[in-house]
Amino acid sequence: MPTQIYRSALLRFADDGSPLYDSDGLLAVAPDAHGQQRVLAAGSWQALQAQFVGLPGAQVVHLPGKLLAPGFVDMHIHYPQTDVIGAPADGLLPWLEHYTFPHEARFHDRAYADGVAEFFIDELLRNGVTTALTFATSHPASVDAILTAAQQRGMRMIAGKVLQDRHSPDGVRDDTEQGLIDTDTLIQRWHGVDRLGYAITPRFAPTSSEAQLRGAGALAAQYPDVWVHSHASENLDEIRWVRELYPQARSYLDVYHGFGLMRERAVYAHCIWLDAADRALLRETGTAAAISPTSNLFLSSGYFDYLQADAAGFRYGLASDVGGGMSFSPFRTMQAAYVVGREQHSKQGLSLKPGQLWWQHTAGAARALGLEGVIGNLQRGCEADFVVINPACTPLLARKTQQAASLDELLFAMIVLGDDRLIEQTIVSQAK
Repeated sequence: MPTQIYRSALLRFADDGSPLYDSDGLLAVAPDAHGQQRVLAAGSWQALQAQFVGLPGAQVVHLPGKLLAPGFVDMHIHYPQTDVIGAPADGLLPWLEHYTFPHEARFHDRAYADGVAEFFIDELLRNGVTTALTFATSHPASVDAILTAAQQRGMRMIAGKVLQDRHSPDGVRDDTEQGLIDTDTLIQRWHGVDRLGYAITPRFAPTSSEAQLRGAGALAAQYPDVWVHSHASENLDEIRWVRELYPQARSYLDVYHGFGLMRERAVYAHCIWLDAADRALLRETGTAAAISPTSNLFLSSGYFDYLQADAAGFRYGLASDVGGGMSFSPFRTMQAAYVVGREQHSKQGLSLKPGQLWWQHTAGAARALGLEGVIGNLQRGCEADFVVINPACTPLLARKTQQAASLDELLFAMIVLGDDRLIEQTIVSQAK
C-alpha cells in the first residue's frame, strides 16, 4: 500500500499522558517490511506537509471538520455477554446466576460462538474500539471463534478460555486438568499470531479451585509474554465469599499473588475495594487494574478510588465490561468515569480532566496492557489504528463543539454528549 497522508484535526498523547492537538494536522501512515501499517509522522500540517506530501505515490486524504484520534482500547470486556447487556439483576452474584451462566453455556457450539463473535467485533469497530482484552467462555471453541473473527479483520485482540472448575453450573464448569491442558493448547495455537494475544483467564477466585489457580500460575510462569486476566475486589458479597474460601490469604488480590498470577501483563477488572497493601502489591508486581465505571454503577458495586491509585502509582485504564457494563461506547465509559470520579472524591474536589479520561481509554490503557508505543497512540512507530471523529454528528454536538474555546472544552463536549454516532470511520492497521 502507498503512503497515506491524512489532513485533519489531530489528537495524540505525549509520553507523560498529556494530550497533543493540532487543529490542522497531518498523519502519515505506511506499511513496514511485514505489511503492518504504522505511523510515519504526526503533527501540524504546516510543519510536515513539505516533507511528506511530495513522497512518490503518496495519497492525500483531506477530512475538513473531522478529528483523527487513536483507536480506543477496551481493557476488560466479555464477548459472550453481548446478549446479556441490559439484563436486570439485584447485584453481581444474582446476575451471574440468572443471566450470565445460562447464556455462556451456549458457547460450546462453534457456529453459535462464531455468530456472536462477528457481531461483537462489528460493534467494537462501530464504536471506535480497535483493541480489546476479552473473556471468552470455558469452551475452547469460544476462543477459536473470537480470535478467528479478529484475525479476519486484522484487529489486535487478546482473549482466553475461562477457567472455572467449581461453584459453577453444568454447561460452564470445566475440568481442572483438562481446562489447563486446553489453555496450553490455545496459547500455542493463537498467542503471537498476527495481531492476536492470549490471556490466561480464571473467571474469579471463587470459581477456581486451588489446583486450578496453581496450574494457571504455572502456565503464567511458563509463558511470561501472555496476559493474565481476571476479576478482583468488585463487590462486597464477593469479597466475603473469597475470604471464606481462602482464609489464609491476606486479601482478595493476595489470593492471586499466592498462585503467581500477579505480574507484568496481568490485568484485574474493577479493583474497587482495595487497601494500601493491595495498591502497593499492584505497583510492585506491575499488575494493572481495568476500571469499569458503567458496570460498577449498574451493579451498585462501588467506586474506583483514583486518588489512592495515583498516590500508589499502579497502572490502570478504562474498560466497558459489557455485558455488566451498559454500553460498548468509549464515550459512555468516559462519561461514567467522570461522574464516578466526582462522586468518589467530591470532598477533595477531584475533577478528571477530559484529556486524562481520553488517555485512560487509549494510550494509558495501552501502557497498562504492556503495549505502550504499539497501540493507543499516534506517535511515530505506532500501529496505525485510528478513528475519524465527526464532532458535528448531532445538532447539539455541532452547536457545542463549534463554541469550544479550548481543547478541554472540545473533548469534554464529546465525552458528555457523545456516543457511537461520533465515530465516522474506524481504521485498523492490518485491515484485510
